[in-house]
Amino acid sequence: MAKTLKASGLVKVYGKKEVLHSVDVEFESGCIYGLIGRNGAGKTTLLSCITAQTWANAGEITYGGEPVWENEKALGEICFAREISQILFMGQNTYKVRDYLRAAKLLYPHWDEQYAQQLVDRFGLERKKRVSALSKGMLSMLTIVLALASNAPVTILDEPVAGLDVVAREDFYKLLLDNYAKTQRTFIVSTHILDEAASVFEKVIILDDGNVIEQGNTDELVSQFRYVSGKEEQVDEAVAGMKVLLEEKAGRSKAVVVRSSEQNLQQLEQNPDVDISPLNLQKVFVALTGQKEG
Repeated sequence: MAKTLKASGLVKVYGKKEVLHSVDVEFESGCIYGLIGRNGAGKTTLLSCITAQTWANAGEITYGGEPVWENEKALGEICFAREISQILFMGQNTYKVRDYLRAAKLLYPHWDEQYAQQLVDRFGLERKKRVSALSKGMLSMLTIVLALASNAPVTILDEPVAGLDVVAREDFYKLLLDNYAKTQRTFIVSTHILDEAASVFEKVIILDDGNVIEQGNTDELVSQFRYVSGKEEQVDEAVAGMKVLLEEKAGRSKAVVVRSSEQNLQQLEQNPDVDISPLNLQKVFVALTGQKEG
């Protein structure tokens, strides 16, 4: 039975600072989500709250309609894979890769031992090596092994490609898609490296300064934006009545990013006086969250 992970009115306060502001977010079953936001936007805090690793000051978090907090059955269905040094054996430096795998086998009721060993071999992880001696990239690989082999119906990866080179990052996304095709698990991936990950995300949630400002189908969101350039007066005339998010000027030339309806954008694209091009997810993200930069 498909179950939805949902947060309603989520508020988190650290000291005198409210980090999450009445956040409403929903993760439907069988979908790959991208959770994106600038540093300090509240991504990790949100993920920690919805997985009951951090207490929320207000709001409700449910999985399949049941509260997540202190619900062993619900939490057994969710894997939150973050930087390995933060989630197991806090303060210890003697544990080895194989110790983490044994612990994960006990933590996750759907654990796939055979798959875990295959991934360890694929990544070239040394089972007898102390985790404290692993490089940043190897720590990321171990985190990925735990996430994928957990076989949890809801699997969350927080910055999974940190420290990985471009070849390893591509390998990870291939593994993610292959596993998703076989299992139809729900994956939530939080990352700031959007150019590689965008094509993987079926749906996207954009967090800005503790608020969810966008959530929905990735392609549908991206299709609402255009980059328009040309002579200043012609650009202004072409985009009159549309929402302008970013603007650049150079002499008599001007370029803007606009957001509008499909009908308006179709009319805009018929304008011969300006140059028009689509945006990718990364540029849409910059347009939506970069206004503070002026």
